[in-house]
Amino acid sequence: MNAASKFAGFTLGLAAVFGIALAVGANLGPEPAESAHDSKGHEAMGESGADELPAGLMASENGYTLRLDTPQTSAAANVALRFRILNRDGAPVTSYVRSHDKDLHLIVVRRDMAAFQHVHPVLDQAGTWSVPLDLSRAGDYRVFADFTPDGGENLTLGADLRVAGTYDAQALPAPSTTAQVGAYTVALNGTVTPGQASKVVLSVSRDGKPVTDLQPYLGAYGHLVALRAADLAYLHVHPDGSPGDGVTPAGPGITFYVDAPSAGDYRLFLDFQHEGVVRTAEFTLPVAGTAPIPAAEPAGHGH
Repeated sequence: MNAASKFAGFTLGLAAVFGIALAVGANLGPEPAESAHDSKGHEAMGESGADELPAGLMASENGYTLRLDTPQTSAAANVALRFRILNRDGAPVTSYVRSHDKDLHLIVVRRDMAAFQHVHPVLDQAGTWSVPLDLSRAGDYRVFADFTPDGGENLTLGADLRVAGTYDAQALPAPSTTAQVGAYTVALNGTVTPGQASKVVLSVSRDGKPVTDLQPYLGAYGHLVALRAADLAYLHVHPDGSPGDGVTPAGPGITFYVDAPSAGDYRLFLDFQHEGVVRTAEFTLPVAGTAPIPAAEPAGHGH
């Protein structure tokens, strides 16, 4: 057999093998995509399973999308951020369910965990939210919109915001069980275990004396945001009890239940109000251990 005949035979054989592979692939179909569970922005004891995707990692979820009107800006102390929440048809959402006195909570933090802000934008009739931000420190920011659309479930969507200028990247602060905010000291007590609701108590004192007259802020004595350092996965936890229920004291301790999805370092930001001023205490919290692995579906289970 000459060289030309050998090459022709080889080509025909290769085509036959490739054709069989295509046929098998067509019968099997594409590999099924891994389904994401609905995430919850506001976590409560027992609500979140270990197999849920943490909130804030996606700009689109459950048919809703966070769209920043300007995803890049220059560093300045007063920048007007404008954004929309779009539904699956691409139309701005204009009706929301109020939670903790607001229709939407906006968390903005630089990716090195510096420059944290918890603000509440204003919604116009066309469905555009706007709020002034202090973006005087350049760098890449993550913007989290925590909201419940009318007729839907609570969501936290995240999008990136780039602030041009000289970037002064900061190392993650060392873990500590106390945080100083002016004359106030906030002490953290509790151990967080991955994959389960863990009790954490944050106690406020001023000049060494316990603060027992904390004021309600957005319907609670404190608001706690936790961000996973590795990827900025978002948890927004609220305290146990509520002001005026006849049981919950106005300090010094504020009890939270934190559900961390995995081991690793987390950054905690506590907002509390006293004497008419809202202050933010910041912690780095290491979480050790391993989250339980979700049970596998039985063989042959179909979707």
